[in-house]
Amino acid sequence: MSQYWSDILNSLTPYKAGEQPQNRTYIKLNTNENPYPPCKKSIEKIKDLASDELRLYPDPEANQLKKAIADYYNVPKDAVFVGNSSDEVLALSFLSFFQQKEPILFPDLTYSFYPVYCSLYNIKFECIPLTENFDIEIKDFARTNGGIIFPNPNAPTGKYLETSKIETLLQQNQNSAVIIDEAYVDFGGESCIFLTAKYPNLLITQTFSKSRSLAGLRVGFAVGNPELIDGLNRVKNSFNSYPLDRLAIGGAVEAILDREYFDRCCNLIIKTREWTKEALESLGFYIVPSQANFLFVKHHHYSGKFIYEQLKNRGILVRYFDKDRIREFVRVSIGTIEDMKTFIDAIEIIINLPE
Repeated sequence: MSQYWSDILNSLTPYKAGEQPQNRTYIKLNTNENPYPPCKKSIEKIKDLASDELRLYPDPEANQLKKAIADYYNVPKDAVFVGNSSDEVLALSFLSFFQQKEPILFPDLTYSFYPVYCSLYNIKFECIPLTENFDIEIKDFARTNGGIIFPNPNAPTGKYLETSKIETLLQQNQNSAVIIDEAYVDFGGESCIFLTAKYPNLLITQTFSKSRSLAGLRVGFAVGNPELIDGLNRVKNSFNSYPLDRLAIGGAVEAILDREYFDRCCNLIIKTREWTKEALESLGFYIVPSQANFLFVKHHHYSGKFIYEQLKNRGILVRYFDKDRIREFVRVSIGTIEDMKTFIDAIEIIINLPE
């Protein structure tokens, strides 16, 4: 703390990302990164753009990227917003739509950045408990609120909520903004972007970090009614009129145009996820059904902390959350099939150790 900090800053508990230790080489299965490289066209475009034109500001509207996204999802260009990662898009969305008299609602087990945004912007919130099976119960959100947000698939569980249930939720909450955070939807779910034409209060956020292998480029976007997008632009232009640089815009455009490579990588990850799920189940693990690029798992005998520590000792990082209801679990990102075979080999050794 500092005498120069504001009251809000003194009260903040910042989001803590997955660890990135530098003391050795690890197999990183803790931050849900894509194990495959970006498409070649993205890399080539970024190299081409690394020229003397970097002295010039980029297009503040990133129109080329907005058009590529709009064409991909068959929506109007003025229904698309882009930002410096989906985290920035979410932060601007909280500020744009969630400073209301009533508290906003999100699950008790979800992306841990949400309460951070609420603290930063002084937004009231209520956590809606998931069921014992980590399901979102739509009926529990049918109450007066200042907005609703949750990931689909949810994080850290990986559970997916069908679009029919999301439409029911939208019908029950037409007077407040509903944000669906679709960071992981490309690994087996169906995007709700098509519902934005029907429900003017729905905003969908996505990222290029996961399914398009561009976590290092930091590109995110939102799709929604142009009125919502206009609100986001007003807030964005009050902070930073140039959130995406030339390299990010160009690389992201090529990534979204290369559908064949995108589909191939997603299918490989899905196939590897299912292989890993079966292997873990054969070793006595309970697996939460996942439509994401990770698995949320626990063993019937060994604690989550024990498995996390033993894997780390063997050069494999997974994510452990020391929180109520999920302390016995670890979250395992899906790597290449070689990564996951190494992971399973380590697990076989660990579960035969004395705890």
